[in-house]
Amino acid sequence: MCRIASLFLLQKLKRSMSSDVCDFNNMETRAVVKFFFLQGKAPKEIHAILADTLGENAPSYAIVKNWVAQIKRGDFSICDVPRPGPPKTMTTPETIDQIHELILEDRRISAKSTAEQLGISRERVGSIIHEDSDMRKLSAKWVPKCLNADQKRRWCQSSEQILKFFSARSK
Repeated sequence: MCRIASLFLLQKLKRSMSSDVCDFNNMETRAVVKFFFLQGKAPKEIHAILADTLGENAPSYAIVKNWVAQIKRGDFSICDVPRPGPPKTMTTPETIDQIHELILEDRRISAKSTAEQLGISRERVGSIIHEDSDMRKLSAKWVPKCLNADQKRRWCQSSEQILKFFSARSK
């Protein structure tokens, strides 16, 4: 009877994995690992069964081993435990505005010094500058990645005026 139940669980897991949209979560896999552990199987055996059934979508041996260790410690929960506090990579609009203001004040400011001033990680500042502010470093200055039509027009006009000025001066 246990063999039939384990095959049923594995087939259900395989069907959910084979759909075009992979909408299953770790709960189903953990349930299968828990089931096989309670049957007395070792982590290597459990991983081999999952690898045979799920192929490349199977969890790694290290993950299976960690889940079995949790079950051995008495943690029979198959759900992820919610973690307290905000996410570590939380970006607020206020932070984005502060970084943008610092860049507008000094376009030559480095991401490292910006991070030191605001007390956040250098990686987070770089992500905000590149992804949220759509800016990039060009010749030691932060510039917008894409200019809108009005900005392009003004840029061209000012460039033409500078060119006319220097052309008239050189004659």
